[in-house]
Amino acid sequence: MRAIITGSEGFVGPFLIKELLENGYDIVGTYHSEVTRAVAPAKYIKLNILDKDKVRTIFDAVNPDVVFHLAAVSDVGFSRKNPELTKKVNILGTENVLSSAKKAKKLIISSAHVYGIPEKIPIKEDDPVSPNSPYAESKLKAEKIGKNYNAFIARSFNHIGPGQTDKFVASAFAKQIAELEKNNENTIKVGNLEAKRDFTDVRDVVKAYRLIIEKASSKEIYNVCSGKAYSIQKMLDLLLEMSNKKIIVEQDPERMRKSDIPILKGDYTKLKKATGWEPEISFRQSLKDILEFWRANIK
Repeated sequence: MRAIITGSEGFVGPFLIKELLENGYDIVGTYHSEVTRAVAPAKYIKLNILDKDKVRTIFDAVNPDVVFHLAAVSDVGFSRKNPELTKKVNILGTENVLSSAKKAKKLIISSAHVYGIPEKIPIKEDDPVSPNSPYAESKLKAEKIGKNYNAFIARSFNHIGPGQTDKFVASAFAKQIAELEKNNENTIKVGNLEAKRDFTDVRDVVKAYRLIIEKASSKEIYNVCSGKAYSIQKMLDLLLEMSNKKIIVEQDPERMRKSDIPILKGDYTKLKKATGWEPEISFRQSLKDILEFWRANIK
């Protein structure tokens, strides 16, 4: 089976490519800037998804059976500073990709942020949506486009794993701890630790994406989540336990901001019924692997 993965250079891309290769797929990954973690024997093509003609040309040439649309602006903070670019990439880019995919099976990646501040916990797919950022608004509009093209939609909650940029909290903490260990320092600076999030290991997430394409019969919305919520404080505590160094936690006023959404915790019952998927990698193991990644990569 031939698959195109847009945004293959991002955090999730290499994990999805590996998952698909291990299950017999031929892979073409598109990328916007550069590929730093290429996975052989996947092939890569540079592509700006806002270039409609180029998108169509590449899709016609590859003629994929399956399309996994990962390419997106995915940083909420960036979306607030760059709302128009966020809308272009996440809405118009999605339209360009799906309109070029023709008869291929299609999966687009949305976000739990479309729910906004949830009315109840855990969150189910038919619960009200109330996006409260340009990023979340753009993802909800992308979902509507996905429905027009009969695409599967994954509403992914927070996912973590080795190789994630330190713009995201688990990786930011782990990198700081690895740096403190290497440089013989002892103070970690943190922001708001109260928010609670539903974290799933990226290696479980990409398996869910594959199974949605392979096993889900209804082209609907599926929450991809662990069904558990951990506070950022708990995450930090677990990471600190994994270090043999006595580390002092210091609140940094520049990092302190009240969370827009106090808690996100999903319900993956629908996904499990449709595909048999369940998360397998524990929160603790994910954090351990992230910390080991940074220990190996701090220079």
